[in-house]
Amino acid sequence: MFDRLGEQPADKILSLMSAFRADPRAGKVDLGVGVYKDATGNTPVMRAVRAAERRLVEAQTTKAYTALAGDPAFADAMIALVLGDAVPRAAVAAVATPGGTGAVRQAFELVRMANPAAKVWASDPTWPNHLSIIRHLGIPLESYRYFDEATRGLDREGMLADLARVAPGDVVLLHGCCHNPTGVNPDADDWARIIAVLQERGAVPMVDLAYQGFGDGLGEDAAATRAIASAFPECLIAASCSKNFGIYRERTGILMAVMQDAGRRDLVQGNLAYLNRQNYSFPPDHGARVVATILGDPELRADWEAELEEIRAGMLALRAQLADELKRLTNSDRFEFIRSHRGMFSRLGASPGQVERMRAAHGIYMVGDSRINIAGLNRDTVPVLARAIVEAGV
Repeated sequence: MFDRLGEQPADKILSLMSAFRADPRAGKVDLGVGVYKDATGNTPVMRAVRAAERRLVEAQTTKAYTALAGDPAFADAMIALVLGDAVPRAAVAAVATPGGTGAVRQAFELVRMANPAAKVWASDPTWPNHLSIIRHLGIPLESYRYFDEATRGLDREGMLADLARVAPGDVVLLHGCCHNPTGVNPDADDWARIIAVLQERGAVPMVDLAYQGFGDGLGEDAAATRAIASAFPECLIAASCSKNFGIYRERTGILMAVMQDAGRRDLVQGNLAYLNRQNYSFPPDHGARVVATILGDPELRADWEAELEEIRAGMLALRAQLADELKRLTNSDRFEFIRSHRGMFSRLGASPGQVERMRAAHGIYMVGDSRINIAGLNRDTVPVLARAIVEAGV
């Protein structure tokens, strides 16, 4: 049996991490892996997470399974964090998942069960694992234009023209904020136009919200998701706690299905629980209880929000420093897009050859499409990157 297996394509980011580790140069800079790092290169445990974990260790009396859907307190807390009062709680079915990736996978599984004929439309580019999961499940896939290579901004007209071709019942995958890999976000007017087109086409939106709080703030980063949830008969939302709570290895995510017809909620909830049972039975619980503890305690929540704001402000400061340094070196505003991007990532628009020159000459490691992780920088390495960008001819 095993001799019939074929080689699978190597994960580009994991390969990049291996190459970085093997590089003996002391001044090398890792801008590839999509994990938040502080100025020392560490991914810290947030203060509120430490406090919540201490409480759990002292108070927890069992490690028995939770429900198939996970801890109800986690679902309630996350639905409130993501959706606010955009829709009634009774209109949302939800299950805890192993990270945001698990939520994305369960969402596509649900799409395949509910409408096998549906296509999924994804932005070009998008997070590569989106495409990998869709193809693995055998779901028809289409793309819509998103990134303007010339301006390093949003290709508004191209995106809207492509979305106008979506068939009724097709699923359109949207990044709620902090687009990965480009860092380019639609503004409020863009979101209004996207919603109008998708309403006209009878599409089902699916929002991947992996970076709430990393862009313009907790509420601001959820604004588009809330507008979508209140504007459509049905939508799906996959949310991750990996980044904004810093609990990557705890694999904490949630899938929400929102419907205007609340009478269908129990049916959808049952199907979501069924999918959990088929794929991993009970979802991980530790991270979910940490999140629920933080969001349910005013003191812990205030401390979490304060530290999250420090993280967000730090990334914006690095963006500003890099844009300023590139302007100084080039006497040009052509890199001003870095300042306007949001979240951990920006796509520089460099060619694979230029990316390789930056690695060879300066020890700068980034994904081949020139996506950089802003959080991989600090005040000392920003000038190094700026010089590498200029010398590579980007």
